Amino acid sequence: MIRNYFKIAFRNLVRNKTYASINVSGLALGMTCGILIFLLVNYHLHFDNFHPNSDRIYRFVTEQHRETTSYTYSVPNPFGKAFRNDYTFGEKVARVATADDVVLTIKKGREIRKFKEGETVAFAETDFFDIFNFPLLQGNLKTALSEPNTAILTQKMARKFFGDADPINQTFRLDNKIEFKVTGVLKDLPINTDRKTEVYLSYNTLKQYNEWMASDDSWGGIRSSMQCFVRLRPGISPAEVEQVLPAYVKKYRPTNKNVHHYKLQPLDDIHFNARYGGVITKTNLWVLGCIGLFLIFTACVNFINLATAQALKRSKEVGVRKVLGSFRGQLFWQFIAETGLITALAIVLACAVSGLLLPFLNDWFKVQIAINPIANWQLLLFLPLLALVVTFFAGSYPGLILAGFQPVTALKGKISQQNIGGFNTRRMLIVGQFAISQVLIIGMIVITDQMRYSTQSDLGFNKEAVVMLPVATESSVLTMKTLKDQFSQIPGVQTVSVCQAAPASNENVWNTSPKYDNRAEDEAFSVSVKAADDQYVPMFELKMVAGRNLFPADSAKEFLVNETFTKKLGLKSPGEVIGKILSLNDGNTKGAIVGVVGDFHDRSFHDDINAVCIASAPDLYGRYAVKINMATVKSTLAALERTWSAMHPNQVYDYQFLDEQIGNFYETEELMLKLIQSFAAIAIFIGCLGLYGLVSFMAAQKTKEIGIRKVLGSSIGAILWIFVKEFSRLILIAFIVAAPIAYYAMSSWLKNFTFRVDLGVGIFASAIVGTFLIAFITVGFKSIKAALMNPIKALRTE
Repeated sequence: MIRNYFKIAFRNLVRNKTYASINVSGLALGMTCGILIFLLVNYHLHFDNFHPNSDRIYRFVTEQHRETTSYTYSVPNPFGKAFRNDYTFGEKVARVATADDVVLTIKKGREIRKFKEGETVAFAETDFFDIFNFPLLQGNLKTALSEPNTAILTQKMARKFFGDADPINQTFRLDNKIEFKVTGVLKDLPINTDRKTEVYLSYNTLKQYNEWMASDDSWGGIRSSMQCFVRLRPGISPAEVEQVLPAYVKKYRPTNKNVHHYKLQPLDDIHFNARYGGVITKTNLWVLGCIGLFLIFTACVNFINLATAQALKRSKEVGVRKVLGSFRGQLFWQFIAETGLITALAIVLACAVSGLLLPFLNDWFKVQIAINPIANWQLLLFLPLLALVVTFFAGSYPGLILAGFQPVTALKGKISQQNIGGFNTRRMLIVGQFAISQVLIIGMIVITDQMRYSTQSDLGFNKEAVVMLPVATESSVLTMKTLKDQFSQIPGVQTVSVCQAAPASNENVWNTSPKYDNRAEDEAFSVSVKAADDQYVPMFELKMVAGRNLFPADSAKEFLVNETFTKKLGLKSPGEVIGKILSLNDGNTKGAIVGVVGDFHDRSFHDDINAVCIASAPDLYGRYAVKINMATVKSTLAALERTWSAMHPNQVYDYQFLDEQIGNFYETEELMLKLIQSFAAIAIFIGCLGLYGLVSFMAAQKTKEIGIRKVLGSSIGAILWIFVKEFSRLILIAFIVAAPIAYYAMSSWLKNFTFRVDLGVGIFASAIVGTFLIAFITVGFKSIKAALMNPIKALRTE
């Protein structure tokens, strides 16, 4: 019997190739999205779940309470050692200090190879490998990092540095200053971990790299590069630990206005907590999951609409089957078999398309996902479950309609609109489809407008044609001055400034509490310090509001502040700060304020404009900012590289245009825009297939009506209005449903931006006009074909 069901189903699909192909493609498209979203959500939900006792592993984090509260996943450098010595809560405690943008040099005979590493190098205490499950393939974890100047590498990095040679006892240099010997090789990191370090250096060598970070007295500041992890003893709760942590604030920071609140962050929260640098929030995963379900739902709606429209053509077949003795249940399962066959074809096609699209997904999300049902039991379970749900959800309603035909009525061809469920169900489904599509369209328009606003608005400084080059770690004041002068001599170079970072930057950020005009206490707000030379202001075309620019200097003897700084002091005019003494870094840096610059965006549009201080401080310089003539960009960039490399032959050269760097502020939003564009296009396409099915149904139902109208003199336009009126009403209802949902969703999203666009009427008008145009194009052919039909042929139809 079952074999017979599928044999008949196959014959019906072959006979109705257009119907089958539309259904297969629609379902395949929806299920492709479902599979890809499932893979992505499943990937993110299994991060760092392979460590023993992971429920007892925590990271110490800091809430910094000033005028506002900020959050960082780091703690003061001595915190880990103090906690380990003072309390017995921790079974294991380990500090990890990352060394970003360093150069590792490997010398083999006369050959010298250089590698610039971003986030892959860190100084780690040995207990780190007792807390985390990163097994060692060569060497002894207990002793591999116990001695100074020792290192362990992952297999990947060992191959990268030393090829096929045995890495044990090989040496390399860090920033051409510190030599390390390889004492161990780690198994390559699994893809589902947030720990990205692949070169671990002995923590007791940190002092040679950065004396301040290694100091047991440096409680005065926090660097994002310092993290501290703990595995609590069994039975110890996080609340017990957090109760004693305020003692460190009272002991080491009693007078500082920047009040620290140290907390414990569970390991399973690290990947999802945006406050502390989480990769993706669980809310976003829920949103992605819902979008996947909606797209599968819209694909099923198409199937239902097309199947019910097709029911008219199969009414006589059903009548014959019933006369010959078929039961209603048999006819129902016959249609379910047809649906199952379509679904099976669709899911095979969906898997193939998912495989083709997966590299783009991996590139967009910077993940490493593969379609491998054998290795991924969740996917192996998901695929048949998806097929089963789609088969019964999409096939049950049309199956019940077909199986319910009265044989006499069916054989006479008298099946009416009421016999196949009327329009109301199909109308409701179409409204649901287009409501989803319009929510996505409105979201796409809002995100596009916000991205355009963020990248094209006046930032308060000029970011065009500026190239950012690195200051080599071995640079001295004389080296920087010499290289700056050499850059200035290159044809095409207009201005050169050496600085800590660009006016708007997330790198090398230093926030500290200022003390103004020799007041007894620090101010309640923090100031963002930007180290720069005297060319910084003219280079970026910062506006001087009061006072003058910095004089050339080799130390922080004078300061520039921005207007926000003066506003937070409560002053009536910016000029009141000129000549006042400013003290930073717990009084270690003092100077007079000589000028006030106009406000500029020092971070992304997510954040408010901070109080900013600009001062000369060569020991903090990390970038050369070079303004170039874009007419000769190729030759100028080549000359800059030659000049830089000649000065620093042992370093690795790189560069980035400032506008690209600022664009990186909005990587998440760019990704979201790509996704919502893709999902909106898919939802619209699937919705249009459903609309096509509805118009097909209407055309079949109204064949005689159209013939009569034409005989009585109706124009083609009047006939078309029958169809246009129907889908226009549905789209308008869908818009009424979608508009408040989209408004709420996008209002919530825009709250992430301090500087944002308004949700105006134009956005919603654009969405509905665009939807109408797409719908007109979709139904136009079928409607015109019905309107041009020969009325005599229509009236003869029985």
